[in-house]
Amino acid sequence: MSIHGTAAQLVTLAAEGEGGGNHESLQPIITGGGAFIVLMLLLWITTRFNRDR
Repeated sequence: MSIHGTAAQLVTLAAEGEGGGNHESLQPIITGGGAFIVLMLLLWITTRFNRDR
């Protein structure tokens, strides 16, 4: 397979994916909120272990 053939396939693949790219089931507010909650939980755990005694 030549570089030209590979490039043509990549262009075709990229053209097919130009419809937004977001999956319908991925909602940004849920994903971001979940990540925020996980980070806050990790921050809370870290501060519990890092107390001065």
